[in-house]
This record gives sequence, structure tokens and C-alpha cells, in this order.
Amino acid sequence: MSVEIDKQFTQGLALHQQGKLAQSKVLYEAVLKANPRHFDALHLLGVVEMSLGNSDAAVNLISSALKEKKNATDAYYNLGLALDAANRKEQAIKAYDDCLRLNPKNFSALNNKSKSQRDIGKYQEAIVSSNTAIAIKPDYAAAYFNRALALTELKQWDAALDSYNKAISIKPDYAEAYFSRGSVLKEVRRMNEALDSYEIGVNLKPDFEYSFGTLLHLKMITCDWEDFQSNVFKLIENLRKNKRSSPSFPVLALIDSLPMHYKASEIWVNDKHPPNSSLGAIGKLKCKEKIRIGYYSADFFNHATSYLMAELFELHNRAKFELIGFSFGPNEQDEMQQRVSAAFDSFIRVDHKTDKEIASMSRGMGIDIAIDLKGFTHGCRTGIFAYRAAPIQVNYIGYPGTMAADYIDYLIADPTLIPIKNQKFYSEKIVYLPDSYQVNDRHRVISDKTMTRHELGLPKDSFVFCCFNNNYKITPDTFDGWIRILNAVEGSVLWLLESNHSAGINLRKEASHRGLDPNRLIFAKRMKLPEHLARHKAADLFIDTFPCNAHTTASDALWAGLPVLTCMGESFASRVSASLLNAIELPELITSTQEQFEAMAIDLATHPTKLKAIKHKLERNRLTTALFDTPRFCKHIESAYTAMYERYQADLAPDHIYIQPQGSI
Repeated sequence: MSVEIDKQFTQGLALHQQGKLAQSKVLYEAVLKANPRHFDALHLLGVVEMSLGNSDAAVNLISSALKEKKNATDAYYNLGLALDAANRKEQAIKAYDDCLRLNPKNFSALNNKSKSQRDIGKYQEAIVSSNTAIAIKPDYAAAYFNRALALTELKQWDAALDSYNKAISIKPDYAEAYFSRGSVLKEVRRMNEALDSYEIGVNLKPDFEYSFGTLLHLKMITCDWEDFQSNVFKLIENLRKNKRSSPSFPVLALIDSLPMHYKASEIWVNDKHPPNSSLGAIGKLKCKEKIRIGYYSADFFNHATSYLMAELFELHNRAKFELIGFSFGPNEQDEMQQRVSAAFDSFIRVDHKTDKEIASMSRGMGIDIAIDLKGFTHGCRTGIFAYRAAPIQVNYIGYPGTMAADYIDYLIADPTLIPIKNQKFYSEKIVYLPDSYQVNDRHRVISDKTMTRHELGLPKDSFVFCCFNNNYKITPDTFDGWIRILNAVEGSVLWLLESNHSAGINLRKEASHRGLDPNRLIFAKRMKLPEHLARHKAADLFIDTFPCNAHTTASDALWAGLPVLTCMGESFASRVSASLLNAIELPELITSTQEQFEAMAIDLATHPTKLKAIKHKLERNRLTTALFDTPRFCKHIESAYTAMYERYQADLAPDHIYIQPQGSI
């Protein structure tokens, strides 16, 4: 019998080494049927299962093997790989430690341990593991790469770039290092270098996950539209094939398609942030006098989210609600961070904690409703919610679309953003606020400093169209429309925000290609919010982007008294400006086709009395309608939280909620 077992094992091993995994699996299983305690068959069948994507089976098999031979270094190493693949990161680290206990110089185990540590947010520990691996093997490119990734998470940009460069110098075809280096170069606004790095990566590995959409987004940031249309078609085709082609966020500004937005989020969240049950099922919380609300964000400082939300935090009814802020962003101690932190009952810095630790802390504090203010935007920590931080979890304000995550129960919106017929394109149940979903702060200060057109680089007597949206929202179709508008309004100019120098150069080049004097594009630099709001007075009309509208930039313009003309599509991101205009009772500035949009822009620019009437109406409505009535908004969102909580306490599943209009506090 033992001879036959040895023969089957030898054949299985040979097939395994040839990459014939299914056939080797059959033979390993035959060996184990005859001898269930065969160490090598258990171990190698586990390795095969891992290669086939069956990580849980791999963990069970290799764990069984280690019961037969407790000092098997390679088995501990492979157990670590399997546990990591099964998203059991802490256990993976322990397995690598067991391997290192037997062989302290196993640099591969150190490197993989570094990866697992980084995955759970233990960045400093990950750096130590990488450094130890590098000390053992100084030419170990992967260890430099993993160290760079941890340094990137800590926002130590220069050190991260040094490590990426070292990895590339050792391994010039290291596509992943080029991609990640490109992301850091983007962070430090070295856009052309970022593009170069990403393009090298794509040339080396064209199908590397999410690289296509990330490169396309980088090009949009710099307004580099070469092959734009064919790239968008390719992106759509990739999404239809369920390819990991793009992070979900860039898709919002490229395609006005609810099915594509859902698909992009679904692919992203299932890959990067699947549900994680390692904390166990969340226990039922008893009904209490105050509903405990947790707000989670990286943006509790001088950032658009805090500019919108600060007054809401201050107005919440403390007799009914207890507010806890979980901050995983920078410790800026600027004006807004000081104001926001003071508005919470508790403000907790959790940037040094892992997602699992934050979720566990939230459970321990009895958070009833966890509000994710980030979604899939820069600096998000979706993993917190994958662990289920609270029995009710809500997507609000940060991400204008569905997260396609089973563990996000609600999305706060309004009837303009998500008509009932579109609910099927959202995994979340929709909470309909009666006016606009967007909260605003009535205390946003507009500087009383007078800024002349001359100071701002604008012609004195020209009609000034304006769009202060981020440059990545400008598509070639949007720009074509703007050019047609400018050509129809003699002497007019377009005032844009220059997010980066390359964008300005490229937009002027695009204007020239379309036969427009590039000097009719004028670029504004970033400035502090009060002065930025004040300079809106120098413009005549804000003309929006499509398919991703102005969001905070639209409310900034309206607050400053500048009318916003928008074109509304089908997606959440393409209906935000319409939501704001309906709430301020200016629906006449909402169009639904590009032709209508251009005709109205030209009409308002060439008929001063019409535009003057709209400006007067905006001034009248600014403080008398719903958009900037923060107390009214506060009552509505508190009613929403109460409705969510009452359903939960009644053991009812989440369902669509429709809040009825109420007056101000």
C-alpha cells in the first residue's frame, strides 16, 4: 500500500510542478484517502487549493499538515499566504512569525508579513519588517516596494518615492512600483511625472488591476484627452466583462450610466472591501434615550466636507442625539478642525488604529448609526464598515453614488438625485430628504475684500463665464460646448480653476485646436475660502460640467450670489446641481440636454435683463428657501436617523424612507 501511495504522491507532485493543478489535486486526494495524515499531501494539496483560489480549504489543509509536523518552516510560510488570501491578516502574521521563529533569515516571510501588517493598518510595524528583510537581502526589490507602500500610507512622500525608486532600480520592469510611484507623484502634484510613471507601468503590464481607469483619471486631472473616446469605450467594455479596470470614483466623471456606476462599485468593493465577519455578528443594541451617531471621516479640517457640515454638527439636538466624531485624517488643528471637534460630544482621533480596531471600538461604544462621510473618495476607510461598526450604516455626502456594499444599509439623497424608478441601481435603501440632500453652513464667511476684475486677471467689460470645478470633471464634450458658447458670445471669457499647471497648458492647447483664442481662458489659483467666495462676484454666470456636476462648488457659487446653469443626466453625480437649484427654487437654470444648456447660456449672456432678474431672484431666495436653511435641514436628517433607528428597534429590515417637509428649528 505504501508503495502505491508513494507512487501516487510522486505523480501528483510532478503534475503540480508542471502547473497541472486539477490533475495533481486528484492524486493528492487519493493519497489522503489512503493516509489522511500524510504531511506532504496535506501541505501540497493546501498549496494547490490556494492556487485555485480556495483559500479557506488551503488554510484547513495546511493547518492539518502542521499538526503532523510542527516544525515545518515552509508549511508555516504557506499557511501565512493562505490566511492572507482568506483576509485573515492577524493570523497570517502569526503564521509568518512561526516561520521566522524556525528560520529568522527567511526574507520572503518578512516581506509577506510586512504586507499583511500594512493591510491591517500597522504601517510602522510593516516598515520594520521590510527593513529587516532588506538587511538580510539588500537587493530585494519587493521589500523596498512594500516599505514604500507603508510609507505612502503614512504620507511620508519623499521617503516613499526613494523606496519606489530603489525597487525600480533593482527591478526595472517592476510594473506595480511604477503604478504606486505614480500615485505618490500625483499626491505631491508632480502630474507630468505621475503620468510618465503610470504609462511605463501600463506598458509593462497592460492588464494590471485598476491601472487603466487610474491612468485615465490622471489624464483627466491634467486635461490630457488623447484617445479619450476610445478609452471610455474600452472602460465600459471592461466593466461589462467584470474586469478590475478602474476604481469606481473616476467612472463617475466619465460615464453618465447608472448600471456602469453600480458595476464599477460592485467590482471595487467585492475585491477591496468584502464583508469581514471576524468580529462576529453585531449584537442587538437596546433602545436608549439618545441615539448614538458616529460620523467617520478623514476630512475634519479645512476641507469641503467640513465646510458643508460644520453647522449641522453644532445644531444637532443633544436631548435626542449623542455625536461621536471618528477622525482618521490629518491632525491639522486649523480653524475648521477646531470648530468641528468642539461640536461633537466626543471627537476621537483614530488615524493610528486599524479598520478592525475602529470597528471594534465603535461596537464597544454602542454606536447606533455609523455615517460614512467618505464612500470611495480619497482617504476613505471602507474596511471599518466591512467589519460592521454599527447595526445601521449609512453612505452620506462624500460619494455621489452607490457603494454596492451589502453592509451599507442606507444612502441619503433626495427626489431630484434618485427618482423612484432609479432605486434599482443602488444597493442601499434610499432615504429621501424633502429638499436637497446637501447640508450647508450658513456661517461660511464671504470676505468683504473687494477684488477687481483687473486684480483677478479678468477683462473689465467682457461677459465672464465661470466654472470652478476640479479639472478632471472637464470632458472633451463639455469643453466643446463651452467653446460653442464662447464663440456665440462676442468677447466673452471663461474663468476656470487651475488645479495644476499642466491642465492650464492642455486646455489652452485644446482651445487653439478648436479655433478659439486661448487667451479667452483665464485661470484662477486656489485661495482661502472667504476670498474664494468673494471672487465669485467678478463672474457673471457659472456654467457646469457633465456628467459630474459641481457639488460643493455649486453651493459655493449660489451662496456667493452667482447663478449656476447645469445640465442634468441620469446618475447621482450628474444631478447634484439640479438638486441644489430646486432647493433654492431656481429650476429655470436646470436643463436636460446639451443643446438646451448651450442655448440658455447664450441667451442669458446676451440678454442682460434676463440674467439680472435671475440674480435678483437668487438674492431673494438665498436666505428664504431650503438650501441654506440649516436648521430645517437638521430637523429633516434627524427625522431620517430616527426613522432608521425605529425600524431597527422594531426588528424591521432597512427600507426606503421618505421624510416629510418640516419648518426650521
